Amino acid sequence: MKRHLISAADLTRDDAVLILDTAEEMARVADRPIKKLPTLRGRTVVNLFFEDSTRTRISFEAAAKRLSADVINFSAKGSSVSKGESLKDTALTLEAMGADAVVIRHHASGAPYRLANSGWIDGAVVNAGDGTHEHPTQALLDAFTMRRRLVGRDAGLGRDLSGRRITIVGDVLHSRVARSNVHLLTTLGAEVTLVAPPTLVPVGVETWPCEVSYDLDAVLPKSDAVMMLRVQRERMNAAFFPTEREYARRYGLDGDRMAKMPEHAVVMHPGPMNRGMEITAEVADSARCTAVEQVANGVSTRMAVLYLLLGGSEPAVAHPSPTTTLDGGASRRPADSARTEENK
Repeated sequence: MKRHLISAADLTRDDAVLILDTAEEMARVADRPIKKLPTLRGRTVVNLFFEDSTRTRISFEAAAKRLSADVINFSAKGSSVSKGESLKDTALTLEAMGADAVVIRHHASGAPYRLANSGWIDGAVVNAGDGTHEHPTQALLDAFTMRRRLVGRDAGLGRDLSGRRITIVGDVLHSRVARSNVHLLTTLGAEVTLVAPPTLVPVGVETWPCEVSYDLDAVLPKSDAVMMLRVQRERMNAAFFPTEREYARRYGLDGDRMAKMPEHAVVMHPGPMNRGMEITAEVADSARCTAVEQVANGVSTRMAVLYLLLGGSEPAVAHPSPTTTLDGGASRRPADSARTEENK
């Protein structure tokens, strides 16, 4: 793993598969009565959020705590940022407190890159969403969910998404999730198609490694996964489509459209959902929708990212099988040795 995780485009196929396989190990921890590992004990992870968030902030907090790290939650509201403190001075404060990793969400595209390459802090930097640029851990948890659903939980280990067709629908222009997913899913071998109104397709999209379509009904029958994006009205300063009703009619996913998808295909949504606009309640609450599953998988995926950035090269999860000595022989576990001494 690299030192930071700023963009999904920075990950090679082997990097991505390593994260997904490690996330599968971490997911098994969630099935235990005690859902904690001592891996990052003594490390400090700071959640530095300049934008409102529910899923991402809580997910990173849960991930760090399950790895036994100390967590500091920083919110721009109620902090010195509201008094005019710069990103540099905030970063220097965190460095003085000994932050080993900083998870940053910022309204300005490029802020995590600036933080990682400025020399202000020595710790690892993880991009939790910057402006309309990228959201790499969301793309990783989406890929993890797809691999589990389309390939299988155990069968997917070591494998990518080669040959799978993924359709991303909606407000691509303002979506950092779409950008990260296009990069990552293409790296993993999937074929990606973007579907959106012409006004919500970014300039220069022809250079992206994906196809573009304006007809949702034509793409659905050949899609293995359909990801619906939220219309980000808070980022819009113009009328990008006539009415919400018109948008829902042409680009919303309802029960009739879901019926056109292959039987194995899944519906995804990064959340939060605008029910009745890009997705109907019927689809959102169906067994084919993975929105809630994605939230659970987000914790496992972010545990994997933090572990690989901070945890070193030892196995993430200690298995109770006999250990192997350097000369290849099996050594007894400490408990077995103690039992042997007791019986002498």
